[in-house]
Amino acid sequence: MAAYSVEGEQLDEAFDRDGEPRDGYAPLLETLARHDLADLRRRVRARARAMGLEFGGEGELVVDPVPRLVEAAEWASLEAGLAQRARALNAFVLDAYGEQRIFAEGVVPRRLLESSSGYEPAMRGLLPADVPPATVAGLDLIRDERGDLLVLEDNLRMPSGASYAIGVREAVEPELGAPLSPRPLDGYLEAFGAALRAAAAPGREEPAAAILSDGPGSSAWYEHRRIARVLGIPTVTVEQLEVARGRLFARGSRRREQVDVLYRRLDEDRLSEVDGSPTPLGELLLPALRSGRLRCANAFGTALGDDKLAHAYVERMIGFYLGEEPLLRSVPSYDLGDEEARVAAIERLEELVVKPRDAFGGQGVTILPHATESQRRRAIGLVRRRPEGFVAQETVELSTHPTVCGGGLQPRRIDLRPFVLSAARKTTVMPGGLTRFARGAGKMVVNSSRGGGCKDTWVLPNGVEDRR
Repeated sequence: MAAYSVEGEQLDEAFDRDGEPRDGYAPLLETLARHDLADLRRRVRARARAMGLEFGGEGELVVDPVPRLVEAAEWASLEAGLAQRARALNAFVLDAYGEQRIFAEGVVPRRLLESSSGYEPAMRGLLPADVPPATVAGLDLIRDERGDLLVLEDNLRMPSGASYAIGVREAVEPELGAPLSPRPLDGYLEAFGAALRAAAAPGREEPAAAILSDGPGSSAWYEHRRIARVLGIPTVTVEQLEVARGRLFARGSRRREQVDVLYRRLDEDRLSEVDGSPTPLGELLLPALRSGRLRCANAFGTALGDDKLAHAYVERMIGFYLGEEPLLRSVPSYDLGDEEARVAAIERLEELVVKPRDAFGGQGVTILPHATESQRRRAIGLVRRRPEGFVAQETVELSTHPTVCGGGLQPRRIDLRPFVLSAARKTTVMPGGLTRFARGAGKMVVNSSRGGGCKDTWVLPNGVEDRR
């Protein structure tokens, strides 16, 4: 195997500074050394292609055969932190559409609510208190130079990737054999189905769920089809829905059936216009939502939690709603709408990352230490002209991971998107999640929509150490 070079300030997850394998990686690296890596990558990608593993208009998902490892003790701590964060974010969304205590008490500034494009006024008072509004949360984590995992972004609106993580496991593990025994992903989709049923209004013995999708044009169409197939529920488009007497119905090939729970996976998510009048989607769904007969998994309005400004206050939310200290820290963020924070950020803006509050998929993000001069000028100008529309974050040098390039291994930056399922009385965390990697040397953007690839994530059994 060709020499592997660990460079820069970032931490490499498989090799230490001397180029020696970290303890947990030794069996995996020994297995990889017995393979022709280019051929291994070809076989893994052929499996992924045969499964139809693709990301919308971006084509087939690029899958790397080298899994990322997470040792058992670290995962136990991480799992608790993820569950805690999901509970706090769900409490925040319920409060924002209910009593709004956190704003009244000044813990989070009310201007977050008043200026967020993710806030849906039509949902005020419509979120049932007994159901977490974000059934699925996907929290983007990065590992910093010291080895700590930090939350970079929170995704409540419609986080993609859980089914992709399962598909990547099915493509990678059979080709590698069993150098280690990762915790299985079996059962995640079944737990998701149980969470959907639990979200239904009382009174329906066998509630019917459906996935509301944009159809084959959706970037996550593979995921929608897989969930529907495993759970035995239909995938429907807006055109297949109709409302009557406060109930929502889906028209199938033979008959129409009442829908009790919609898993919302639409690009369009506005129920009301700026003037308060309903959008066409609002006209369709609001009567059933107001009657209480329809509920949504990942409810309309959860995009408030995706607002990059909300991310800056999640640690306060944990203290306010749960009375606990955060178990999982956020990447430090600056609220540029706050004068004191803005002054502090602008003094060192060229060291920071600038993000539009309402963007997703890495769109509009400027990593100023890595930006060109024209990119820096543009970002700084936007912040000075409209600071309330942006946040600034500390720059973190994402950790790297061995990735097959040509016939050998080279370091590529990675992040991790784990998934948290929230039901009324139970929180379930997928053991691992989806690791994404930047395909270019030194690149920082890992999103699939921006050309990034995916890796399997193996949570190691107890007794296998991965000392950092």
